Amino acid sequence: MEKPLFDLPEAQNSEKKERTGQPRVKRPNRQQLEWRPVDLDSTLALDHPARLVWDLVEQLDLTPWYAEIQAVTGHAGRDAIDPAILIALWLYATLEGVGSARLLERLCNEHDAYHWLCGGVSVNYHTLADFRVKYPDFLDSLLTKSVVALIADGQVTLQRVAQDGKHVRASAGSSSFRRRPKLEEHLKIAKEQVARLRKELESDPQATTKRQQAARQRAVRERQERLGKALKRMEEIEEELPKPKKVSRKTEEQQSEKSKQAKKKLRNEPRVSSTDPEARIMKMAGGGFRPAYNVQFATDTATQVIAGVIVSNQGNDKGQLGAMQAHLEQRYHFRSKEALVDAGYFQYADFTEVSEKGTVIYSPPANYYRSHQPDPYQPQAKDTPPIAAWRQRMATESAKQIYKLRAATAECVNAIAHNRGLQSFRVRGLAKVKAVALWYALIHTLMRGVTLRMAALQA
Repeated sequence: MEKPLFDLPEAQNSEKKERTGQPRVKRPNRQQLEWRPVDLDSTLALDHPARLVWDLVEQLDLTPWYAEIQAVTGHAGRDAIDPAILIALWLYATLEGVGSARLLERLCNEHDAYHWLCGGVSVNYHTLADFRVKYPDFLDSLLTKSVVALIADGQVTLQRVAQDGKHVRASAGSSSFRRRPKLEEHLKIAKEQVARLRKELESDPQATTKRQQAARQRAVRERQERLGKALKRMEEIEEELPKPKKVSRKTEEQQSEKSKQAKKKLRNEPRVSSTDPEARIMKMAGGGFRPAYNVQFATDTATQVIAGVIVSNQGNDKGQLGAMQAHLEQRYHFRSKEALVDAGYFQYADFTEVSEKGTVIYSPPANYYRSHQPDPYQPQAKDTPPIAAWRQRMATESAKQIYKLRAATAECVNAIAHNRGLQSFRVRGLAKVKAVALWYALIHTLMRGVTLRMAALQA
C-alpha cells in the first residue's frame, strides 16, 4: 500500500494522543545575566515631551544655581548634581502630575523618560525634595525672565490680565488646629522628648544606630519648631483680636448670661494648626471647609500665559487685586491697562486705589436679591468717583463682553493646574507652598511659549 502524500486529520489526532510525557515550554529565567548595548538617547522618541523640557531648561539662565555649588575645580569635594537635571526633573514631573519626591525617585529608576533626563546621574528623594522648595526666589526670577522674553518677541503684551484664586488643600488635618493651652502642653512634651533622646545618646551611644538616632532627633526637633511657630502665630492672632472691655459686678441673671457668652467665646477662640501653623481653614470648591492656601494666578487673556503668582493664607479674595497689580509692576515695571476679576474681589479701598493708578477694572457688582436694595449698576452714596465709574461701566454691553474673557483664561489656567496635580500641597509653610506654585506657573508658561512660537512660525 502506497503512503499518502499527506496525513489525514484523523491520523494526526491519533498520533498526538499516542504521545506521552511532560510538555516542553520555555520558562522565564530572571536570574540570567544579560548584556544589552543600549544607549539612553535611543529609548525616547524624537518628539517626546521630556526632550522638549530639556531643550527649554538649556535655554534658561541658571547662573544663580551654579553660583551656589561649593565643589569647584582645583578643590576637594564630590561633584554636585547639575541643577539643570533637577530642574528638568521637577518641570517634567509637574507636567505629568507627579508631586511626590519619593515617587519621582522611583520613576528615575524605572521610567525611560525620567531615566533619560537623569542621563546616568543618580538622585535620591532627599535631594529632590530639598531642591524643590529651596530656591523660590530663583524660580520667581525664571518666571519673570520667561515672560519678559515673550514680551520682547511680541508674543505677550499683558495689557489685559485676568486674575483668579484657587484654594489648595494644605498638608494639615482639621483636627490639628488647637487652642493656646493645648499647644503649650504639646510643646512641653516635645521639649521633654528632645531632652530624653539626648540623654539616651549620651548614656548609651550604641542603643540605636547613628542614622536611626539622627532621624528620631530630627523628627522631634522639627515638631518642636512647628509648635513654637504655632504659638508665635497664636500671639499674632490674639494681638489682632479686639480687647475685652472691663465690666462691673452683675446680678445672678446677668452672670448666667455672662457664662453663656464665655462659652460662646471659647468656641470662637482662635486656633492654630500644630502641623502647619501658617495654614488656614478655608471654604473649598466642593463646599466644605479644609486647611488650605489661597493661590492667585494672573493670566494674560490673549495667550493664557501666567505672569504673576501670589500665595497667601487669606480665606477670601478681597484686596488681592491691588496686591497682584503691585506684584506685576514690581516684576515688569508697568501695570496692566485692564484687569478682570470676579465679584469676590470687590473692596472699596482696593478698587479705588487700582483705578486711580490707571487700571480699568472689569468685575460684576454684587447681585441684590431684595427689591428694596438699590440698583448695583447705579452709583451709591458712599461710592468714590472710581467706584461710581466702575458701576456705570459694567452696565454697558461692551464691558460685559470683555468680562466673559475671564472665565476662558483664568479659570482655564486653574483647571489645567488642577489636572496637573495642584489639588493639595505636600509641603508646609507659605515659603515652600509658594515655591511649589511657582513650578506649576513656570512649566505652564514655558509650554505656552513653545505653542506661541510654533504658531508664529507657521503663520
